Amino acid sequence: MDGMVQQPYYSVDQVASLLGLHVRTIRTYVRDGRLKATRVGKQYRIAREDLEAFTGTPAPSPARRTRHAEVSGIVQIDAIGPEATTRLTNTVMAVAMGRHGGGTGDRLRVETVYDEERASLKIIVLGGLDTAADLLKVINTVLEQPE
Repeated sequence: MDGMVQQPYYSVDQVASLLGLHVRTIRTYVRDGRLKATRVGKQYRIAREDLEAFTGTPAPSPARRTRHAEVSGIVQIDAIGPEATTRLTNTVMAVAMGRHGGGTGDRLRVETVYDEERASLKIIVLGGLDTAADLLKVINTVLEQPE
């Protein structure tokens, strides 16, 4: 057993992801015998060599999952006028647009919705934890300034 190399196996979900196909499509290929698989318990496992035979190309390694955290939040600001809303919205958008350097986890997506009748502004924030925290600090700083 010393010289044996362990054969990597893929789950149906991994194969679907690698090939850009729906999981049901892969299961159909397995059931129809077009893609060789081994049943382990209630799930199928596809050997690397069988996947390569099916696609005619070398199989990529299954992607390793990396820990990633994002925030999605809504900041609601009441009793805010149109001028203050414009100033705050412009500042928030400028900060969000300036955050493209650090990769996808650092990217911020921001939407604003202002209800003039209720004098209420909602800022929807989606993005990495650090950049979202920085943006919240900016919002707080702008709000603390006298109008």
